Amino acid sequence: MAVATESSPAPRYRIQVRNVSNSPLETTVRQELPPGASTTAISGGGRSTPAGGSATEVTWRLRLPAHSTTTLGTALAATAPGRPLTAPTCAFTSDGSRPYDCATATWQAAAAPAAEVTEAPPWRRYPVLLGGLAVLLLISAALVWVWRRRRGRRVTAAALSTGGGAEGGRGTVYPRPAAPSPIRRRRTPPVWMLVGAAVVVLAGVVGTAGWTATRQVAAIDTQKQPTSGAWVGTGVTGSLGVPLRESAFEFTVYRMTCGAPGTAGKTDGGGAGPANGRRCEATVGVRNITGDHQPWHSELQRAYLPGGRWVSADESATRTANLGRDVFADPMAAGTRMVLPLVFTVDGREPPQQLELRSGVFSAGVRVQMP
Repeated sequence: MAVATESSPAPRYRIQVRNVSNSPLETTVRQELPPGASTTAISGGGRSTPAGGSATEVTWRLRLPAHSTTTLGTALAATAPGRPLTAPTCAFTSDGSRPYDCATATWQAAAAPAAEVTEAPPWRRYPVLLGGLAVLLLISAALVWVWRRRRGRRVTAAALSTGGGAEGGRGTVYPRPAAPSPIRRRRTPPVWMLVGAAVVVLAGVVGTAGWTATRQVAAIDTQKQPTSGAWVGTGVTGSLGVPLRESAFEFTVYRMTCGAPGTAGKTDGGGAGPANGRRCEATVGVRNITGDHQPWHSELQRAYLPGGRWVSADESATRTANLGRDVFADPMAAGTRMVLPLVFTVDGREPPQQLELRSGVFSAGVRVQMP
């Protein structure tokens, strides 16, 4: 599967389905549309059907010859400017029960060219100007003080070297009384200069601190949920069809469907399920983004219901949906990817509002909001 968007005023998607096997293959392709979106064009053979709530899906039933590629397409009605639309697509077995592969793409309207905003050069920034002015004043005050000090020393030395009297400079038997020399006070910079320099330096420090704090606050990502310091990584929240990364895995939830109440069947222990229970199946892509084998566990994959209640993945139902294969039994190899159904047994009529997926106990994990 491969999904790409087109550069167009309204959302358009191009879907490529390739049969890499040596025999013909029958498949059902489903594209999940964002809530509230409506189609304006669908390639041949496709049809649009409600998928529950305000969501809609486009479905194709295909028969692909061996080593062949088929291109499908959809076009959606124009949306509000700046609103991105993500449309995940999966190819299932002919009965639609098990995914072969999935892909996703997000259409983003081309933004109108805006005036390029460049950061001011360092010599035009307010804190830098204040700091430079303070340094310049301090250097000027120091130079004036040194100049006056040296000038006073030269005047004193010249006065002491001028001797001589009526005898042409020859000495006398009795020394002459020394002429009282004027008392010179030690030159210091004016008070107004010191106070002004201190005020400028203080203003520069305060301005620099305020500017730095403003930049740091602006760089904070308010969309990320805070996590405990004991967890690895930072929790990430996204929507259906958006790849989300945590410490070890990249998760993508492509689809979520729930059966009717009372169809939950047996529980993990073999007993009867809840009277109003039902099973919700999520089609999830998992990619190991590390360089090592990574285990993961069904107990850490959770579906959150209204009111804050949650349930872990139903391990036995998930094994059944994967044709008897226990997807949690073996660690995932480095760099590998798989697409699989995860089953959650829930009670009540309300579907899960959020999925929480994680690779390990101490991983911050990802959270996917359901439409």
